[in-house]
Amino acid sequence: MPSGIEVDKKNRLKNRAAMSDTNLLLLITVVVFFLLYLSAVLFLGGGCTKPQSFLNILNNNASLIVLACGMSIVMITGGIDISVGGVTCLVCMSCAVNLENQGGNIFTAILIGLGIGLVQGFLVAYLGIQSFIVSLAGMFFAKGMTTIISKEPVRVTNEGFLAVKETRITVPGLGSSNKLGEYIPAYVEVGVVVALLVVLALFFVLRWTKLGRAFYAVGGNNQSANMLGINVRRTKFLAHVLCSLLAGLGGILYFLHVGSGHVANGAGDEMNAIASSIIGGTLLTGGVGNVLGSFFGVLSLNTIKTGLRRGLVVQHHRGRHAVPVSDHSERGPAAQE
Repeated sequence: MPSGIEVDKKNRLKNRAAMSDTNLLLLITVVVFFLLYLSAVLFLGGGCTKPQSFLNILNNNASLIVLACGMSIVMITGGIDISVGGVTCLVCMSCAVNLENQGGNIFTAILIGLGIGLVQGFLVAYLGIQSFIVSLAGMFFAKGMTTIISKEPVRVTNEGFLAVKETRITVPGLGSSNKLGEYIPAYVEVGVVVALLVVLALFFVLRWTKLGRAFYAVGGNNQSANMLGINVRRTKFLAHVLCSLLAGLGGILYFLHVGSGHVANGAGDEMNAIASSIIGGTLLTGGVGNVLGSFFGVLSLNTIKTGLRRGLVVQHHRGRHAVPVSDHSERGPAAQE
């Protein structure tokens, strides 16, 4: 059985009162993130001290937070899904073409992620094919379909979409003054709110529902889960479907952030999602993990990237070869067009 789960006299799962491995790894992840960010503030200073710098990490990585949560669920069951980056790219391009050329609804594109998840979940759970092989094929399929839809970048000019994209939600009590002395309130984008709601919903599912306990049990030991009456195949199937569904949602959030479709959108996000999940305490062997840890894993990973980028800028300044860096940098090649 996975750490943090035990069976009572009636052969039912229950939580241990003591701190489990999952909770311990979550605590370590949170502490590591705060130490990393504190180090960035102390040694780099400048923009790192502004509340908006922290919120920009959320703004730029809302889609990755959703992908990391979906990845964590699959990894908890002992599998892996490396197709999430390709699904994100496919959904992003589909949304762009649909809105710009057909005047459609972006939410229909999430069915793409659901369809891929159904196929992958069936192949893994019911045909016994390794999840790595299945999701690798899914990644190639998604990227190939993206190029079929459009090889050229598609920038959306739909007024309704742009209005949602440019919506900023002010965070009360947070802000900073610019060089002119004007106070600028800190803000988050719509995608951040959606990502946080996803994290909270999945945290509830994993911690307090029968399905969540089944995910941990299957990842810990398939035979023990079978003895407890858990349908192992169905549980693995649902894990892959949920992961791909979240990849579809992540594609919409990515699209909402960059505002265009590009064949290189979401490139490397599958590796970033896996890295964030592992940093957050999710084990590749299964049975241990937490979506809150994955959330802080995303923050830690991007704090490291931000620190390295700012460190390089400092070196350029010292060498009199300064290059401008913006706190509002966006993910994806479409942001540079």
